[in-house]
Amino acid sequence: MTHPSQVTTTVRPPSAPSTDARPAAGWAAGAGVVAAGAGIAAAEVVGIVTGPGSTPVLAVSDLVVDLTPSWAKDAAIAAFGTNDKLFLFTVVAVVAVAVAALAGVVESRRPGWGTPITALLAVVCGAAALTRPDLGVLGVLPAVVAGAVGVLLLRVLLRRVAPPATDVVGPVDPRRRAVLLGGTGAAAVGVGLGARAVASASAGGAESRAAVVLPAAAEPLPPVPATTTFDDVSGLTPFQTPSTDFYRIDTALVVPSVTTAEWSLRITGLVEREVELGWEDVLARTQVEKWATLSCVSNTVGGDLIGNALWRGVLTSELLAEAGPLPEADMVLSRSIDGFTAGSPIEALTDGRGSMLAIAMNGEPLPSQHGFPARLVVPGLYGYVSATKWVVEMRLTTFDDDQGYWTPRGWSALGPIKISSRIDLPGGTVPAGPTVVAGMAWAMDVGVSAVQVRVDGGEWAEAELSDAGTRSTWRQWRWEWAAEAGTHDLEVRAVDEAGDVQLEQPAAPAPDGSQGYDMVTVTVQA
Repeated sequence: MTHPSQVTTTVRPPSAPSTDARPAAGWAAGAGVVAAGAGIAAAEVVGIVTGPGSTPVLAVSDLVVDLTPSWAKDAAIAAFGTNDKLFLFTVVAVVAVAVAALAGVVESRRPGWGTPITALLAVVCGAAALTRPDLGVLGVLPAVVAGAVGVLLLRVLLRRVAPPATDVVGPVDPRRRAVLLGGTGAAAVGVGLGARAVASASAGGAESRAAVVLPAAAEPLPPVPATTTFDDVSGLTPFQTPSTDFYRIDTALVVPSVTTAEWSLRITGLVEREVELGWEDVLARTQVEKWATLSCVSNTVGGDLIGNALWRGVLTSELLAEAGPLPEADMVLSRSIDGFTAGSPIEALTDGRGSMLAIAMNGEPLPSQHGFPARLVVPGLYGYVSATKWVVEMRLTTFDDDQGYWTPRGWSALGPIKISSRIDLPGGTVPAGPTVVAGMAWAMDVGVSAVQVRVDGGEWAEAELSDAGTRSTWRQWRWEWAAEAGTHDLEVRAVDEAGDVQLEQPAAPAPDGSQGYDMVTVTVQA
């Protein structure tokens, strides 16, 4: 028998906690991002019923647009042009990812502290949805679902990929972590994209447009005369802008999908009688055609946020005459189906310039991104006070009582397009000798009578003008330059048919449109 004193006992020191069992900030951040992404995907599913504008990304992005000051909007458009919406989505996504990652890290280190951050994201999204004029109370439902899914999934994922240090769960295989997060994230992306595709397909706008048979204009316009264009000048902007190339600047982050069956236009406010028109009512009315050049107020000197198209529709003067405007009405506040509004002087819609409720562009039904089924086209006014797309209401009111969407954000109430011109070519480096200088000029509703070019601040020289389309369109111009070796500055200015000369003093787009001479620097090689 062995004496107790002879028993040898091996005492092992306590094992140090596995490094893999401790919270890893990277994995926790990933869990936060995936959880938030899954919440957004779930919200997209709910958005099939409540409408795409109620989903978190769109609701927040719309609110950001509303709160953006005019200088920031100008800067974004100047920097990104028609990609401004993509830039906005990117910024919103980056901020959301950063906050979601923070929620994951905080929750992993202090359980119970990070999930409120995820919930706060949902609250922000719900509050944003409540600000949208085209959404009801149900518009907050996607945000509620997103918050619930995000909070629950965050806790589940953290237990798997970044458990608290107090939990003795043993090593966690990094590959299993990656598969779990990657698989969950991929599933969320698939669900979200699938839901968005279903929502787009069920909207029916594209099918409705494809079924439209346009009525002919009462007096169809003839083809554009050859003398209206300088086809022999390579690189010069064409007289007609293809619909696919026409600029698009508006506040709709997702193009509204509206069918002709559900669309209607109401004329309300200070009128003798309210009028409501359905799609068939519009088709049955006299159709007119008109060439008109439209411009965004954010177009900088020499910019390309301008285009010329052939529009077809019903004259707004006839529609308003049917409603009978009251004498005190001096504004028509048009409203888009997505809540955007524009305040136009009533004179601009009734003075014979050819303002119309347009249903066609360049001989085809309006493209969805340009306002299908119907939009306003008002020659001579910047789009922010006139060019309401997807228009559903024209309310007669006064400038004293109402404002359009952009006016309280720092833009002027009236928006006449300024006389302007630009140089399309040449650019960069050219050989010495005869060189074509060419571009576009416009003086809306008045017409361009002359374009002048100068080199290095010298005397102005008269350029050759193409024949005018109408007073509501731009004109091409060209000038033969005997280019001499060296670096030269070319400037251009336009003169309208009333004798007014384009203003030289530079001005930014805000609050009523840019101005100044377009100038290009050209290097001439001997």
